[in-house]
Amino acid sequence: MQVKEIFSSQLPVGETLSIKRSRFEPFKKSDNLKRISIVSGTHGDELEGQYAIYLLTSWLSENPDAISGIIDIYPAVNALGIDTITRGFPLYEVDLNRVFPGGEDGFLPGQLVHALVQDVKGSDIAIDIHSSNIFLREIPQIRINKEFSNSTLPLAKELNCDFIWIHDAVTVLEATFSHTMNSLGTKTLVVEMGVGMRVTKEYGKQLLCGMLNLMKKEGIITTEKSFEAREPFLSEVGEVFYLNSPSSGLFVPALDHCAIIKKNEKIGTIVEPLTGTVLDTLYAPNGGILFTLREFPVVYEGSLLARIFGEKDR
Repeated sequence: MQVKEIFSSQLPVGETLSIKRSRFEPFKKSDNLKRISIVSGTHGDELEGQYAIYLLTSWLSENPDAISGIIDIYPAVNALGIDTITRGFPLYEVDLNRVFPGGEDGFLPGQLVHALVQDVKGSDIAIDIHSSNIFLREIPQIRINKEFSNSTLPLAKELNCDFIWIHDAVTVLEATFSHTMNSLGTKTLVVEMGVGMRVTKEYGKQLLCGMLNLMKKEGIITTEKSFEAREPFLSEVGEVFYLNSPSSGLFVPALDHCAIIKKNEKIGTIVEPLTGTVLDTLYAPNGGILFTLREFPVVYEGSLLARIFGEKDR
């Protein structure tokens, strides 16, 4: 394993911001090796990717003979945000995933993402690992832009995630890492899983299996070990339904996350602790898979409680 600093900058407090990359490559060098880049930590309060990357680097370190391509790992893009457990880039209060592709002469966050783009550029595949925020829990899912789905969907099916959400482009996506890299020719997948500021061990292990499966299929690792990839639900064959809170109070879920539910099945209740009353009872607007569920119990009118993927009128 080789560790390289891809960006550094002196901070006002006399410290240095340093963003590093680790690289795994085979003992025998070649000019036509496939290259994959694994990126995480763009948002400082999203830590699920840290654990998944730890599992991956441990596996690669224990199986060096299996490496037959180049594997670049960027675990902490927003190192300052991770240090302070804040989503955005501290001091500037900006979302790093909204300033791509950045520029060499831009402001500090723009310089950082520019350096990342230049270093990742040329990779055949990139995986951008995110968590949800502290309010919601997401099952392992892949979100890909419809504009690039023809090239990225086959790769997404190998990543052992439960759900693939293909969405239409909106303006803000053009400033994200995934849109920038896809536009530059690197097939890039966005993984969302878990909850903010937490680590879900089973999700990390699930994604590890998926990443190894994808790398084996692409010839980036060579091993007799097999890695199963579950068949994901695909948003192209159904619809996503949203359930928002009709009132303010304490949300008490009635179902486990990732449950298969039926139309009109009880999702949970909004309760008032002061008076001991149930303000509202929430029911599923449609049957399907409950792929997003409220994790933080305090809610206000309009707060997102759940997302369900299923066929219409199921």
